[in-house]
Amino acid sequence: MSTHHYHAVIWIDHHEARVFHFSPTEVETLVLHPDHPTRHIHHKANSIGSGHAAEDQGYFQAVAESIADAGAVLITGPANVKTELLKHIHYRNPKLMNVIAGVETVDHPSDAKLVAYARAYFKTKDRMEPQKP
Repeated sequence: MSTHHYHAVIWIDHHEARVFHFSPTEVETLVLHPDHPTRHIHHKANSIGSGHAAEDQGYFQAVAESIADAGAVLITGPANVKTELLKHIHYRNPKLMNVIAGVETVDHPSDAKLVAYARAYFKTKDRMEPQKP
């Protein structure tokens, strides 16, 4: 990243992660894709296994590394992938848990709408947090 922005928001699903580092006036965008995107798997009766593909840990690690220099991060997405990312960060990058401000269910907003949502989220959250000297 060319400039450091304190806040970041991640929108993630099985096909891509969009990471935005932002200030009140600037936005830097990074788009990451898993090596093996998950396809919808139909579970057959009496078969072994859950029918769910294992999560791509390399994908989650790349997303975690993309927020390593952020001070506060909001994780968003439409389904369970956001919680899988959070679990990955908890186990593989535990120090990053200190910068995760929240996890929110957000469908498929445009990039501009997602950044506006995150700015509003942090504006409210920052007012509620004790300020550091």
